[in-house]
Amino acid sequence: MKLSVVVPCYNSEHTIEKLVDLCMEEFDHKNGWELEMVLVNDFSRDDTFGAITRACRKYPNVRGINLAKNFGQHGALMCGFHYVTGDYVCGIDDDLQNHPVQIHQLLDKLMEGDYDVVFGKYKKRNFSRFKNLTGKVSQWLLFHLVDRPKDVEMSAFWVAKRYVIEEMKNYRGTDAFVQLLFARTTRRMADVEVDHYAREVGRSNYTFRKGLKLFMTFMSFTVIPLQIATWLGVLFSVTGFVGALVILIQKLMNWDLQIGWPSLMVVILLIGGIMLLILGILGNYIGKLVMTQNRTPLYVVRDTLNVQHGAEGAEAETAEEQAPEENA
Repeated sequence: MKLSVVVPCYNSEHTIEKLVDLCMEEFDHKNGWELEMVLVNDFSRDDTFGAITRACRKYPNVRGINLAKNFGQHGALMCGFHYVTGDYVCGIDDDLQNHPVQIHQLLDKLMEGDYDVVFGKYKKRNFSRFKNLTGKVSQWLLFHLVDRPKDVEMSAFWVAKRYVIEEMKNYRGTDAFVQLLFARTTRRMADVEVDHYAREVGRSNYTFRKGLKLFMTFMSFTVIPLQIATWLGVLFSVTGFVGALVILIQKLMNWDLQIGWPSLMVVILLIGGIMLLILGILGNYIGKLVMTQNRTPLYVVRDTLNVQHGAEGAEAETAEEQAPEENA
């Protein structure tokens, strides 16, 4: 059987070659398994693509993809899916916080049960306190806002069957969230505990702004915010109607009653804020529709390495400029 490992790469000049070597060593002595790797450079600021080029020259079963601009981790993964040829596909980060030796734990779990996707569940998350906190908050919100298995903890380290990846490639939105695409495709998911190692080089490239932008992509997979906006409108309409009745009755019972200006301003500001929130939610959905209608690409490929013309998916939905001296 063949396993395709997809690695989104960003500023990983000092780690990506070691990751490739570890993957090759791990599968060299595993009988019955063939390995390929797809390394997607997400417009890194360092010489990551140079490191990918060296890995491609060293190993013919390593494919290198160079994106024309930064599309984010999930855009890079969606790009890599169009170049895989394996029976199973694995997603792993480029920072060595997940070691290739753990891939077999996920594969074993996938084989022992009738699962389509298996995630690595970290025994202890080696992130900063702030990222751990925001991660827990986003996990809780996604549990309640998106239709997904409640007993499975999703992560960036996973193994999936090929047919799941093929279905995910049909996604035509402008914002990709791979874990939520898994949830949209299948319910047969599981997780298995794995170690989460300390980062060997550098620090996380996810800032609060990038993390928030990624989290907000959940709106592409649910209409719950629109339902919340509807119920807020109903709630405040009923509250306003009841309040008007109370004030009318009090005024009829006491003609000297003075209506306070501060309370009026508070009500106006509160209702105005809710209205702007609802308009913002609607605007977000309309913006996503416009971007989808304009066919805004999830990724644009600039160069490829060890990729043959006409390879499955390689020519689809990309503005690819082949570099003859770099392509095998």
